[in-house]
Amino acid sequence: MDNNEQEKQQTSPQEDEQEYLRHMIQAEAEVGQKEQELKQNQKETKQIQKSNVWKYTAPLRKIKALVSRITGNKEEADKHLLEIEQEAKQLLQKELEATKEQLAEVRLDDRYMKSHETLKVVKEQKQEGKLLEYITKLVQQKHQHEANYNEALRYAARTWMNDKPEYRKLAYREVLEGFQVEEIPEFIVREGLNDQPISLAPAASYRASLNMRMRKLQLTESLPEMLLDEKQTAYTFMKQMNVRVPWASEETYRAKDIPEKTGIVIKPANGAGSRGVYLVHAFDDIIDVKRTKKLESWDKLKEAMDKDLQSGWVEEDSWYLEELILENKEVKTPASDIKFYCFYGRVGLILEIARYPEVKYCWWTADGERVKTGKYEDDPYLGKGVSSAETELAADISTEIPAPFIRIDFLRSEEGLVFGEFTPKPGNYDEFDEHSDRWMGDLFLEAEARLMEDLLAGKKFSDYEKLKGNLNT
Repeated sequence: MDNNEQEKQQTSPQEDEQEYLRHMIQAEAEVGQKEQELKQNQKETKQIQKSNVWKYTAPLRKIKALVSRITGNKEEADKHLLEIEQEAKQLLQKELEATKEQLAEVRLDDRYMKSHETLKVVKEQKQEGKLLEYITKLVQQKHQHEANYNEALRYAARTWMNDKPEYRKLAYREVLEGFQVEEIPEFIVREGLNDQPISLAPAASYRASLNMRMRKLQLTESLPEMLLDEKQTAYTFMKQMNVRVPWASEETYRAKDIPEKTGIVIKPANGAGSRGVYLVHAFDDIIDVKRTKKLESWDKLKEAMDKDLQSGWVEEDSWYLEELILENKEVKTPASDIKFYCFYGRVGLILEIARYPEVKYCWWTADGERVKTGKYEDDPYLGKGVSSAETELAADISTEIPAPFIRIDFLRSEEGLVFGEFTPKPGNYDEFDEHSDRWMGDLFLEAEARLMEDLLAGKKFSDYEKLKGNLNT
């Protein structure tokens, strides 16, 4: 047996304890079930005697008396009657079990379609112009569906409230996995606050935290991190902190008015990702990053930009220019993107992206370990990683921003990292897997706590306040 197999077979003390508790719960339940079966058998006998089946077999039971009178063989008549009773009892039991199964399935989940079948129906509804009405029905069904499950889970949890503490904690841990954060009953949360608490880890969510952050933005119309969402403002902030930034044009251009220059990057003024991004090495060597193709003239560049606008890839004919940062100038290797997911002084995840000749992704932890997150899992890219000094730089910058989370994006040049932009709300942040979402949810909550402590202690965010002051003058 190799080491990997041995590790798989080893279990932690906590897992062993939980397995023991499961065994004890099952054993006690089986004992109780046997006792119930004795009572149930007596009850079912009475039910049979009152049932339609019993009534229907009444003529047959009369055979007993008839057989006894004619043959004088009471034993044979009793045997025949017993067979009839057993057959009737089995029939009733099967009907009862089938009814219970149907009720459980119908009440909690009355949809059996697979995902591809569901998507097909949605597409058909769209084509027939009925999708809005269908969405309304879907929302209603989803709410009812979840309400049914939540009610069942809450009731299941309540049945353990007065049980042995170790059994109750095990049951609550299981139930917690079925609730969204806002659905967790107070009596379970209470169990997480006593002397021997259960973990409330399922209540943490990076997705939920960012969703609530965006709701706060709607309500207040202002969040500290949103000030840095504007490119030039972000560059000013980084210059104050002596962090290298690329040259960038202070004005924007319409596509037809962009000056013909080399050694530049052309980007949409309001864009995300690599759509509408072009690297101009020379007038006959222009890289269309999103389409991963080379354009051999300025006219081809203009045609590609027109397609971006017509297709909706780029919403507005407004572009700015930026210094072309190369990771290897000799072979014209474009800079990799290094994106730090920062939680007020602590880096959680790091995303490394190579964009040419094809887009490749690699995830890292702050400790330099490659990880899977549920996003870009099909890509085999190993990446180069980042140094501890680079991670510390990102973490230090985040401590100067009075917000629990912000993503800090850099470009990797031959000389090191060059600041790219701040991203308060990363795109598609809902696509992280459950483990990553909970882990970063905890980081978000811890960051909020640290930020509050610093604010109460009177911390001054001098660079940030200086930036705000300059913008207001």
